Amino acid sequence: MIPFNIPPYIGTEPSYIQEAIANRKICGDGPFTKRCHTWLEERFGAQKALLTTSGTTALEMAAILSGLKAGDEVLLPSFTFSSTATAVVLTGATPVFVDVRPDTMNIDEQKLEAAITPRTRAIMAVHYAGVGCEMDTILDIAQRHGLTVIEDAAQGVMASYKGKALGTIGDLGCYSFHETKNYSMGEGGALLMRDEKYNEPAEILREKGTNRARFFRGQVDKYTWVDYGSSYLPSDLNAAYLWAQLCEADHINESRLAAWNTYDRAFRPLAEDTLNGKGRIEVPHVPAECVHNAHMYYLKLRDLADRTAFIAFMKERGISCVFHYVPLHSSPAGRKFGRFAGEDVYTTRESDRLVRLPMYYGMSEEDCTAVIDAAMAYLKK
Repeated sequence: MIPFNIPPYIGTEPSYIQEAIANRKICGDGPFTKRCHTWLEERFGAQKALLTTSGTTALEMAAILSGLKAGDEVLLPSFTFSSTATAVVLTGATPVFVDVRPDTMNIDEQKLEAAITPRTRAIMAVHYAGVGCEMDTILDIAQRHGLTVIEDAAQGVMASYKGKALGTIGDLGCYSFHETKNYSMGEGGALLMRDEKYNEPAEILREKGTNRARFFRGQVDKYTWVDYGSSYLPSDLNAAYLWAQLCEADHINESRLAAWNTYDRAFRPLAEDTLNGKGRIEVPHVPAECVHNAHMYYLKLRDLADRTAFIAFMKERGISCVFHYVPLHSSPAGRKFGRFAGEDVYTTRESDRLVRLPMYYGMSEEDCTAVIDAAMAYLKK
């Protein structure tokens, strides 16, 4: 059996967790949390980074810090996880879904301007599969219309756009460290802030509405409730688990890239079959200005029926392949809380075709070959 995902595990995690226990500081913002903050800021050039309990709560914090409220609108793709839209809905604002580009499955930057109304307040750019959106265009549109840019970089840790780390380009960036991500703390995430104006409001929001962070820095002699907030900070035990993986971030990245490249060498010729007019499949496209992180390798088959048959064929051979998002605008909550701007040209059609292959840290060449051989048997039959 080749699973779709195995949570990353380096081997040093237990020793760091034991150290956290020995520190007698296992709640939020302990020594390991601080180490992770510093690593994220220094490695990615982030002005400020804060660990959160999940990628979802990082998105919620970003939406709140953006000042969203009832009556506002936020532009985002429909091809994303529910958390992206839920963060908008929790503020009372309306998610407005914009079509995706078929090459990267990212939001189509050329369709953003037509979706802007007097109520639009922000753009949420989701970097699908760790491949960056066309951020220069998005930032230009946002600047001309006075909009906040939130990056949903849940899949984008260690990826970049024009040399800048995903999550550090917009006003606010959000990472996920869920067990399905390249780096994990079980459940967890991080919020990155480009402007210092967000720093103190983010600390207050994350610390249950108190100025506790200022108290521990010695800036006030006691801390108190000063604004709205919740408990968005993870345990230091979780941070200790993550720290082990950040220490080996390059090693993990290289391992995943090796598997991704093995897949790509095998499948790209089938996508570029010019002899027969059009390839049997489509494979991931990585624009020249982007460096990806091998978060996933996917194939696009002919249609929904082809994909369904492929998944069943692979399952019979002990290989777990999965489809991805059902477009949010077609879901019950999407119809209730949001709307689609313009025409759904690619979102539904492309999502029906996409299937994800097994991908995880430490995936052996033998397992990659087994996946490739089984897939080829289906594609060539």
